[in-house]
Amino acid sequence: MSHKNLISTAQSLPMAWRSTILGKAGGAQVKVLRMDDAAYPDETHDFDEALIVLDGQMNLDIGGETIVVKAGELYLVPANIPHAVAAGSHGTLVIVDQ
Repeated sequence: MSHKNLISTAQSLPMAWRSTILGKAGGAQVKVLRMDDAAYPDETHDFDEALIVLDGQMNLDIGGETIVVKAGELYLVPANIPHAVAAGSHGTLVIVDQ
């Protein structure tokens, strides 16, 4: 795949918070998903994770602090840091990870 509309791909997914892998770049996976205002539980990875909001807003909860990531913004979650998504997050999210 060399050309894909990320927003329409995310909107066509059957479930929110279920990503689809679009491909790999430099060994990293590039994924897209749809956020639907629902919260997503805590998770931790043994690798860094880039979260890029294309449209809408993600309310990222790290250590009890809510970090608002708006459309056009990137948040890098370091490896081994627990993070969750708070309710009210909506739109299209791109994830770059291992």
